[in-house]
Amino acid sequence: MESLSTSTFFHYVFVCFVALFPPINPFGTALIVGPFLKGRTTQKRVRAAAAIALYCLGICLTFTFIGGLFFKVFGISVPVVQITGGLLIARMGWQILSANDPQEDQEKVVDPEHPHLKPLRSLLFYPLAFPTTTGGGTISVLLALSANSYHADNAIHLFNLLATSVACVIMAVVIFLCYSFTPTILDRLNNQALQVCNKLSGFLTLCVGIQIVLDGVFGAIKLFAPKILS
Repeated sequence: MESLSTSTFFHYVFVCFVALFPPINPFGTALIVGPFLKGRTTQKRVRAAAAIALYCLGICLTFTFIGGLFFKVFGISVPVVQITGGLLIARMGWQILSANDPQEDQEKVVDPEHPHLKPLRSLLFYPLAFPTTTGGGTISVLLALSANSYHADNAIHLFNLLATSVACVIMAVVIFLCYSFTPTILDRLNNQALQVCNKLSGFLTLCVGIQIVLDGVFGAIKLFAPKILS
């Protein structure tokens, strides 16, 4: 069957990867996650990056296979997820911008000598994996890809789901590589340069959060306005 050819499979993998890249933005998000991993040993950074990548992969695969069913069961719409996730991301960006000493505050978050504060492992899933890396925008893309994969022919449907899953695996590898090496780059920066990077990442995080909230609001208007006017 021509529709199940190898070239078609890799083409669909590429399309899915390209679709996932903008909302995840592993290179830009690495600058946000990097300060949380800065100052750790290489082994701990690699483990933390691997854990975040695995969490992101789990989120992506979950919404690829059962995303539509999940929202139907709980009655949650994609715009609601976008608004909620966007607010959480914007809050994180505002905290970075309003901190007097971003470097000191980030070190306190992950400093094991402060047992009353959350250890790094408790931050890996929330908020670093979700919603910082994979949030409402990623989920909406995955739901669209999942819906697009449905086909009357079960073989084609599984073929499309497999291609989407492979794209998710590739994205997880990219996330792992970006998060593993970014802290090394941050370690080479002096305190002033690090503060500039932190402020810039905080500003970008705030902008991303607000953008996701606006997308959710516009999506909610498109979704609920016809029902209200009818």
